[in-house]
Amino acid sequence: QVQLVESGGGLVQAGGSLTLSCAASGKIFSVNAMGWYRQAPGKQRELVATISTDSTTNYADSMKGRFTISRDNAKNTVDLQINRLEPKDTGVYYCYADGQLVPDLFFDAWGQGTLVTVSS
Repeated sequence: QVQLVESGGGLVQAGGSLTLSCAASGKIFSVNAMGWYRQAPGKQRELVATISTDSTTNYADSMKGRFTISRDNAKNTVDLQINRLEPKDTGVYYCYADGQLVPDLFFDAWGQGTLVTVSS
């Protein structure tokens, strides 16, 4: 069983910054991609960014510039730094990871989500 636990959400004023963190735990052989997704109120979940084990990053076009994803492979953690927060950044941010429980037994997992509310 793989668990992803997010932290760092909360209420922030527009223009501020926030760093979300996520840690993967459980009997994991290896973690491959990790990432962050966002679900704004009344909208579908959308990609924010992903990062591979070699730190290759992929950002949704609308997220480029203010979002920075990073990871620590040794700790199986992934962070998302958000700068110059805007009210439209409000939503639940979900952590994602995939990898192997044992060789050739793959998993993908989601965190429970952390709420970010940006006030104007």
